[in-house]
Formats: sequence, C-alpha cells, structure tokens
Amino acid sequence: MFNAKINILLIEDEDYDVRRIRNTLKPFEDHIHIMNVVSDGSSVIDLLRQNKDYDVVIMDFQISGILKGETLIREIKKIDPTIQIIVVTKMTTNATDFNFANKLLEAGAMWYCTKYPGDIEEFIYQPTDFVLSIYNAYERRKLEKEKQRSTNRLKKNIQQMLDKKQIIGLSPPIVKLREHIEYCARTNANVLILGASGTGKELVAYHIHYKSARNLENFVPINCSSLPEHLIESELFGFAKGSFTGATSPKKGLFELADKGTIFLDEIADLPLTAQAKLLRVIDEGEIDKIGRVEKINVDVRVVAATNKNLEKEVRENRFREDLFYRLNVVSIHVPPLKERKEDIPILVSHFMNLFSRDTNQQQPLIKDEAMQVLVNFDWPGNVRQLQNVVQRLLFMHEPVIGPSLAKFALGIQEGEPPSHSNSLEEFWSKNNILTWREMETIIKKKYFYFVRQNAKSDSEAASLLGLAPPNYHRMCKKLGLK
Repeated sequence: MFNAKINILLIEDEDYDVRRIRNTLKPFEDHIHIMNVVSDGSSVIDLLRQNKDYDVVIMDFQISGILKGETLIREIKKIDPTIQIIVVTKMTTNATDFNFANKLLEAGAMWYCTKYPGDIEEFIYQPTDFVLSIYNAYERRKLEKEKQRSTNRLKKNIQQMLDKKQIIGLSPPIVKLREHIEYCARTNANVLILGASGTGKELVAYHIHYKSARNLENFVPINCSSLPEHLIESELFGFAKGSFTGATSPKKGLFELADKGTIFLDEIADLPLTAQAKLLRVIDEGEIDKIGRVEKINVDVRVVAATNKNLEKEVRENRFREDLFYRLNVVSIHVPPLKERKEDIPILVSHFMNLFSRDTNQQQPLIKDEAMQVLVNFDWPGNVRQLQNVVQRLLFMHEPVIGPSLAKFALGIQEGEPPSHSNSLEEFWSKNNILTWREMETIIKKKYFYFVRQNAKSDSEAASLLGLAPPNYHRMCKKLGLK
C-alpha cells in the first residue's frame, strides 16, 4: 500500500490548464499534493533554491517569460539533480514524436504528455498515464536520492583516505608537485612518475587516481620487479580454466580488476621485453589476450607507471621499448628527493612522530633543535621512506628527550650504544620526578632489552644472551612494547 505523500510543484501560466491538472489529480489528493503553482521560470528557480522538498515538477513546455522549455528543465536539474520533471504540452498531439521527446529527455525530463486533443475540457488527456508517471517519478527520485547518498558516502570515504595519505610539505618543489597532480587528475592521460626510491611515487599515483573522475573505481597497484617472469602474463592478464595444468578455475588479471579504474605499474623498467609488447597492445587497443581464451576482452584502464631508472637510457640500450615509453610518457611527473626540499624535514618528522606515537599509544619525545638540525643536514639517500623508519627508531628508543647524539645514532652515523644511555638514569634522580619501583623496573627492563637486541644478530641470540627461552623473550618484549 502506498502511504507516502508526493509533493508537486506545478509550473503553468493558464488558469484553465491548472484547473484541468487539479481535477485530474483530485481522486489521488491523499497521496499527491500540489504544494505550489508558479507561472514563470525565474520564480521557479527562486522557489527551488529556498525549498528542496518538492519530489516532482509538472511543467508546461511553453510558459511566459524568457526561462522556459528545455532551458528551464536544465536549470531545475542544476539545483536538484534528483527532482523528477514531467512535461505537459500542447505543442504536439503525436505520442510518437521521438525528436521532441528525445530533446526533453536529454535536457533532464523523465516523461511528457499532451494536453490535447479531444473535447476534454476538465481533465488532462491520458489521465491514467499522467497519474502513473507521477508515481513512477516519485519512486525514481527515491532511488536517485539513495544513489546520491551512497556516492556522497563514498566520496567522503575517499577524502578520509586522502587525508590519511597526505603529501606532506610546504616547499616549492612539493607545491609544484601538488599542482601537477591536480592537473593529471583532470585528464585521462597515461602518466609516468619519475623519482628515486623512497620519494613516494605510489603516493603520487594514489592521489592522481582518487582525485580523478575514476575515483569510485578500483586502484590496482603492482610492483613489476616483484613478479616472477613466468607469472607476469597470467598476473597482468589472467587465464581461462583449463588453459594449462593446474588451471582448475579461471583467473582475472590485474587489468580486468582495474577495468574503468587505474592500474599503477611501479618499477615499470623491470618489466621484461615480452611483457612490454603485450602491455603496449593493451594500451593501444584496449584489449587483453587472456591465456587459453580465443576471444579478446575489452578493458578501459588508465595506466600510471613509475620508475627510479632513466627510461630514455633504458630505451637507448634496448632494455625498454621506445614505443611503450612514448605511450606511457604522455604526462610525466618528477617527485623530488628529500635532499632537495630540506625545509620539509621538520614537518615530516613532526607528522610521522605524531602518527606513530598515536598508533603505539606512546607520549611523543621532545626533539631538541640541535637534534632536528642533525636530521635536516643529513643527505637522506633513502628519502622519505628512510626518514619514516628513523622516526620510528627514535620513538622505539623510549627516550623523553631526543638530543643530537641520539639523532646521529638513529641515523647510523655513530656505532654502538646510544650515547644518551650513559647518563639516561639522571632523569630519575629528581625529587620532582620520583617514580614507583615498578615503573622504574619497567623502564630499565625496556632499555636493557633494547640494548641487548641491538647488539644481537637475531631474536634467538638476544633471548640466549638474556638467559630466556625464545617464547618468554617474545612475550616480555610484547609486554614492554618492544614488539
């Protein structure tokens, strides 16, 4: 049983036509309610901007004023894409006038009906179709509103994901990088990301995809150097059931999984020449040849590739196909190394320290200016990935204050025991910071376990040096927060 109330906005400038529509809908007034009657397009727009409670617009195609017909339909849809529009018109009496109907549908209307012919003066022509179209319009609006809510939830989730995977920094190279990402996201072109290891090339690819029109589709990352050569074809393009011994079921390749979305081919220079030829065909033709299948499969995939090698040199030395290089290098982005944006290092350290301390439920240590200067002056051959690991190492030491000696130790500049450990107990000889014996015991255990592990080749050796069975060592490390 239909219990909802359908709110109608009627756009009509002839009193007798308003009367005909009211009379046609009167038997259904418990469910269909004409909230307002408006006679010109400008008033309609003002009304809709103030009130979004209308479910269906019923409009005459020809009304007074400049804003009418298909133009008015488009303006209404701009304000609320889910609102449904039914056109009533005397411009045609032919129910099969496809050209007229097509123009209305393209503009955004969902149905139209004729006011005439006949000697009907009190009701709309074809009243049953007219009323049914209103019910159908209401149901369609419900579906479109639910779809809109789902899309908004997905977009919100995407924004949350991007917030968690921020590109950190305020230096000119990073500002320029963000501008390039925004530009790439607006296009559908293939992108080649260049940069040293650890600079964040996958993060750049991630942002390009999730800021693009494909952001509701799959983002499929794959490291080409991690694929065994004999499995590359089946991993990228899949295979059919029975295509070889052991193929007991069909397998979708990564390009199929990325259909309508983006595939990220990291370390593309490590792809063998045979696989490069097949990849070129997919990019050129939009088709994949699946092992064991005669028919080709069409895919619509945006390719984002990355490498830390000089691809032009690889082409000259015949290790990379020149035609594939040009297909991939439609747009290129260079990710700067960390040593070229040293002003970003304090920001990155603060970001990672906050992130890891929150994840491990630890209090952030104070990093002295001298220690930060040690980090800024370092060359960072491993780039942001190395800095991330160093910050984790600093936090893992459980020191309340990070000085320059400890920063150097975390960077591997000094060998042996962390220098701060030689006087780290001084902090406990303060009348303003007296700890319970249990707290003191835990701190000493943690420092000593860490010291032993740093000087042992493995967990097993560390357990042996401490005189513990490996399971007990592992359990105590977990209890101390070292695992």
